[in-house]
Amino acid sequence: MRIIVDAFGGDNAPQAVIEGCLLAKQEYGVDLVLTGDEEKIREAAKEMNADLTGIAIENAPGIMPVEADPTDILKTYSDSSMAVGLKMLSEGKGDAFLSAGSTGALVVGSTLIVKRLKGIKRAALGTVIPTMTGRGNYLLMDAGANHECRPEMLCQFGVLGSVYMEKVIGVKNPKVGVVNIGAEETKGLPLQIDAGALLKKAPVNFIGNVEARGLPLGEVDVAVADGFTGNVILKLSEGLGKSFSGAIKDLFKQSLLTKIGYLCVRGGLDGFRKKMDYTEHGGAPLLGLTKPVIKAHGSSNGYAFKNAIRQAKLCCESDMIGTMQKALEELKTSTAAVAEE
Repeated sequence: MRIIVDAFGGDNAPQAVIEGCLLAKQEYGVDLVLTGDEEKIREAAKEMNADLTGIAIENAPGIMPVEADPTDILKTYSDSSMAVGLKMLSEGKGDAFLSAGSTGALVVGSTLIVKRLKGIKRAALGTVIPTMTGRGNYLLMDAGANHECRPEMLCQFGVLGSVYMEKVIGVKNPKVGVVNIGAEETKGLPLQIDAGALLKKAPVNFIGNVEARGLPLGEVDVAVADGFTGNVILKLSEGLGKSFSGAIKDLFKQSLLTKIGYLCVRGGLDGFRKKMDYTEHGGAPLLGLTKPVIKAHGSSNGYAFKNAIRQAKLCCESDMIGTMQKALEELKTSTAAVAEE
């Protein structure tokens, strides 16, 4: 198994990327190749006193700026570390690709270079978000790749997300729900209502609508939404997590007694903090493509990159793509049945 990693994606590149690759090489034993300016990569490794033996480097002198037009990845920035990595993946020179660079460029580049699975309308970002109850996490689909969606796209998101949660995260028979303003089938806009009708016939464990307040309570394993709604949920969840963490920290600083109380519950709080830490999952899979592509958080550190590589490894080992293609064939049959009704 060979995983391609964009060495110049993210705020802390290439140092954090190198650190993550070294950790992953040691822990998972996967073959890794870094894409980027080889001279700069080796200079950074030397400054870190890091030994890159066993990690290949594919020279790519350009960098895809976050502020650039995503479509420029095929033209102006075709020599960037991201574009070169995606080309390598499409040509079979690797089994998965990982980048913490521009989300828009990664979505566009993956769609046009790596290509979508047969029948897929749009690839979508799936972000794993922790819950306080239920099975511990839920997958938000789409988390921001597609701001405007059609019902059939949301249905496909549900199928793709269900396969990912079962094959990669290990959730058996994951519960799929459409994010809506009420649990009743008649609630919501035509997008949600029609998507629900399609998901009823789809090869997933569809439980109906789920309100936003039910997401952190673990009511579903896959939350289906258009990318605009999904991104709002994602950013709100991140903000709430940070505010809760800050409030708890301030609470235990109030007095000597509260500091003593902190020592008594420290283990539990550390577990809570780890549960809420995005670095534990590593990144968001871009689902619906012919090969695994992982989008790591822009501020990822070495530990996050290591876990993102683990995520890519699991996607390959579980034959996630093959299972998705089979599920999509079943969905095609079920959608035809709905159309006839």
